[in-house]
Amino acid sequence: MLPALETALPTLLMWGVIGYLLGSIPFGMVITRAFGLGNLREIGSGNIGTTNVLRTGSKAAAAATLFLDGGKGAAAVLLARALAGEDAAQLAGLLAFVGHCFPVWLRFKGGKGVATFLGLLLAIAWPVGIACCMTWLALALLQRISSLAALCAAVAAPIWCLVLGYPSTVALSIVLTLVIFWRHKDNIARLLAGTEPKIGQK
Repeated sequence: MLPALETALPTLLMWGVIGYLLGSIPFGMVITRAFGLGNLREIGSGNIGTTNVLRTGSKAAAAATLFLDGGKGAAAVLLARALAGEDAAQLAGLLAFVGHCFPVWLRFKGGKGVATFLGLLLAIAWPVGIACCMTWLALALLQRISSLAALCAAVAAPIWCLVLGYPSTVALSIVLTLVIFWRHKDNIARLLAGTEPKIGQK
């Protein structure tokens, strides 16, 4: 259920810090500023992720945010794996996800972590990442509700890990799923009330 712990503790801690710092880069805010779209905190839900960037009306800005938020999770994993080991890769990926959700630069008020979650899973175990991306895409196309698609992809992640033969990623995927549900608690309340906005709705 966990990768073998082979990396020295100081090195693990170093990669945890590197992962957190990579994950804490608020690309959504940087992109909207660069595109001249204003302060993302004052748009839509005020969230720094792709769905809220899309509410600016710029699909290009949303696509760039999706790519960069996913990329920082993948980068943390791939760098740690190449220079340390699988245990460091999982820790760096987890901390990149935490950094996105709770960035120190924004007083720990970050995004909901979906793009970073998908990006790091693609790097940790690409079949699992692809399966989760397809789960998200299928629900997003069917229901047009980003949060519902994200929650379903998160629930599916540990299942896909087992089905596709990646048992050492199950514990990581469960932790990620729990945090995603916590970050989406307001969305869950709106889903239950039938008031959750659809993708692209301002």
